[in-house]
Amino acid sequence: MLGGCVDLEPSVRLSTGRRSLGFRFPPEVITVAVRWYLRHGLSYRDMEELLAERGIAVDHVTIYRWVQRFTPLFADAARPHRHATGDRWFVDETYVKVAGRWRYLYRAVDQYGQVIDVLLSEQRDTAAARRFFTHALRYGPAPVEVTTDKAAPYLRELDELVPNALHMTEQYANNRVEADHARLKARLRPMRGLTRFRSAEVPAAGHAFVQNLRRGHYELATDASPQLRLTTAFTELALAM
Repeated sequence: MLGGCVDLEPSVRLSTGRRSLGFRFPPEVITVAVRWYLRHGLSYRDMEELLAERGIAVDHVTIYRWVQRFTPLFADAARPHRHATGDRWFVDETYVKVAGRWRYLYRAVDQYGQVIDVLLSEQRDTAAARRFFTHALRYGPAPVEVTTDKAAPYLRELDELVPNALHMTEQYANNRVEADHARLKARLRPMRGLTRFRSAEVPAAGHAFVQNLRRGHYELATDASPQLRLTTAFTELALAM
């Protein structure tokens, strides 16, 4: 129960045997802070204020460090429970400004709305497309159909990596992933400027992870109501870490 109590969720216990995982705050506080940050359109300063209202004095820089360190650990703990990807992929890249320069964020979703993978790249080229598809193919069987724009790097890499897949490039065919970009952009907007490559990369991947959890693409929190699915899943993952 919230409201001035440091132990925000007594059921959450990270099973490392170290109460603060190298930090001076209990693991349950760290878990809740990371989950809230990834789920809601909050800045690190917003998080600092919300926790202060609940009697927890923590600097926004510390919350940033929690998100950077523990987001990949939660995603890794969840990976064995993730559903295989669908066989129809929608792939596109969007733009994210990092330290005043535009970078390319490659993203793919399947026909069920699962975010397959995310890659932040300094360049939009063949090497970036290869890295993206090579990593994305680890999450399930090769697709039978891939929808992209007509960018040349996609054409070359798909012909080599998934030569049997039907490659679709019709106008408006990629609306599914483009609409999904908008959800990510809405999440990144409150961050008020991304100054480092990793400070953009981790939240972008974490947003996809939380989005997939909420949409039921993991065998986690299967008995929980949709409203409590994320909370329950993070509790289960914290126990496994």
